[in-house]
Amino acid sequence: MDAVETRAEVKATVHRIQKIQSANNEQQYLFIKRILDIFMSAIGLLLLLPVFSIVIAAILIENPRGNVIFRQTRLGKDSKPFWMYKFRSMEVDAEQKLEELLDSNEVSGAMFKMKNDPRITRVGKFIRRTSIDELPQLWNVLRGHMSMVGPRPPLPREVVEYTPYEMARLSVTPGCTGLWQVSGRNNLGFAEMVEMDLQYIAWRNLRMDLRIIGRTFLTLIAKNGY
Repeated sequence: MDAVETRAEVKATVHRIQKIQSANNEQQYLFIKRILDIFMSAIGLLLLLPVFSIVIAAILIENPRGNVIFRQTRLGKDSKPFWMYKFRSMEVDAEQKLEELLDSNEVSGAMFKMKNDPRITRVGKFIRRTSIDELPQLWNVLRGHMSMVGPRPPLPREVVEYTPYEMARLSVTPGCTGLWQVSGRNNLGFAEMVEMDLQYIAWRNLRMDLRIIGRTFLTLIAKNGY
């Protein structure tokens, strides 16, 4: 066996070892990430029970007809559908009124966003501003539908418009918060969101996840003036 063949075999062997190490590191990361998700969501649900009680009472006082919890079909990892939960922040017939507002969409791409959405209730404005409306998603995290950190889960009608490139967002478990949420989410369009999500997917690790969670808390504190 000559030197060229030897170098080729060594290179191939090193490549196989690197792939195995990479796969092992990924599995280790996902295992620890899941343990942290279970721990943080369980503790969060317990500690936030008083907040949940106050929010539930406020929603029922403003409009006793509607459900307190709003559930919506979202697509998770590998486009698997699941029920995502939120505190109801809109009028009871908000979904039916959406078609009338599509022309007022303030972002381009497969996403709807309207700053002064007329469907939002008075209580809804407060819980949205403080992100309290998102807290029931801790139950989604506990059940494994979502993670604390990851791309936001899209609606089925949005995914219909996705390009193959944008579909890469669905290659991982979606999250409650992510890179684009702590990077000026109100000023970013759909294309920028996709780029940040794919950047996160390519480089994600435990340190990055913990940093994003920390920045999320700081962003919420700064936004609400605490």
